[in-house]
Amino acid sequence: MSTALLVAGSVFIGLAALFHLYVFYLESVAWTKPSTRKSFGVASAEEAETLRPMAFNQGFYNLFLAVGAGLGLLLLWNVFSAGLALVLLAAGSMVFAGLVLLATSPRNRRSALLQGVPPLIGIVLLLLALAF
Repeated sequence: MSTALLVAGSVFIGLAALFHLYVFYLESVAWTKPSTRKSFGVASAEEAETLRPMAFNQGFYNLFLAVGAGLGLLLLWNVFSAGLALVLLAAGSMVFAGLVLLATSPRNRRSALLQGVPPLIGIVLLLLALAF
């Protein structure tokens, strides 16, 4: 097993987890702030209030993915197979959520790529680490 690839893959998974923590903050804590509304294309404070329950819930999905990836990384370096399984589940979910966003809302391509590319790179590097 390649330790260098394992470390590199872990870094990308960690970055993906941090991104999802940030999105949790935006969706569940800072949703009604003007800068957050602008980021998500929400036109008014009234519209933000209407969407608030949905955004709050979606934010927690992002939090759970981040926690799963982070816990998986901790386990990866202590209980390898359990950690790898958890990392692959969390990171794979991030990748597929990015694909769903891309397929259903092509105008949000940048967000979909930010959401899905780092965990995809992490998964590929971790799988390569197993091969070498």
